[in-house]
Amino acid sequence: MLALHFADAPIPVEVRREPQVTTVPRWRSAPFRSLPPPARGPSGRLARMRIEMASEPGSPRIPNEDYASAALPAAGRGGALVVLDGVTPPPRDVGCDHGVPWYVTRLGGTLLELSGSRRDRTLAQCLAEAIGRTARAHGPGCDLSHARTPQATVVLVRWDESAVEYLVLSDSALLLEGPDGSVTPVLDTRLDGLRPAARALPPAERAAYLEGLRNAEGGFFTAAADPEAASRAVTGTVPRERVRALAALSDGVTRWAETFRLGDWAGLMAVLRAEGPRSLIARVRAAESADRAGTAFPRGKVHDDATAVLVEF
Repeated sequence: MLALHFADAPIPVEVRREPQVTTVPRWRSAPFRSLPPPARGPSGRLARMRIEMASEPGSPRIPNEDYASAALPAAGRGGALVVLDGVTPPPRDVGCDHGVPWYVTRLGGTLLELSGSRRDRTLAQCLAEAIGRTARAHGPGCDLSHARTPQATVVLVRWDESAVEYLVLSDSALLLEGPDGSVTPVLDTRLDGLRPAARALPPAERAAYLEGLRNAEGGFFTAAADPEAASRAVTGTVPRERVRALAALSDGVTRWAETFRLGDWAGLMAVLRAEGPRSLIARVRAAESADRAGTAFPRGKVHDDATAVLVEF
């Protein structure tokens, strides 16, 4: 299995599937087991895949709390990707000895392993087990029942020749592009539904209001220490022939469409495919810098950690 991981720096990666060739030496007369034939796309051509990713912290002085990774099986059939966006807590009283970068690295690595190697399990089952494993990795000084225990949003995707499976938890996003160029967003909109009520409150009360609704009935859910959160994710399966490209994005990148309104989801996908993840993040940074005070486009942070993963089949 080829695995690509990072949580701290922009690393564009391109992975291409090349034909596998087996040569049988002439002096062998015994039967020889060849490798499986190379994967082919719906048109019958040899499959060629592009995976490119980039991540950038919101501030060079603060560790990146996003995580991204992708894996392809050694046989060259199918794959999986993970994007996590760690929830930034207040500077004190978090109930844990570990930081958010520790958490997303642990959770993300376990998710990639399980989603790539345990195809007998659903993505929700993989997430539940990964949350449980990560919870057990905490130490005795960690209060996992604390509302600010390390946690993250999740985008998890797995594909093979027949289907694309997905899971989205909280406000990161998945975009699926069809053969006709149409783009379908897969979103968990529960947090968005709570924001209008939060904006009606005095600014000093808004964060506490939303924090009280995190991982609570009637609120929204993130991956923290309770495996049950996996059952609250948005999940689904799409036939493989209906997806020619997909993108997993943290909310530091979805600002391009949702906050700054520089275009719709199809426009974002077009920029991503034409220019790549690093250029898309640079466009977001330019929009943030043009409104540093947040007067034209109100937001919680001037700059946020930003991560984008593009997969083209």
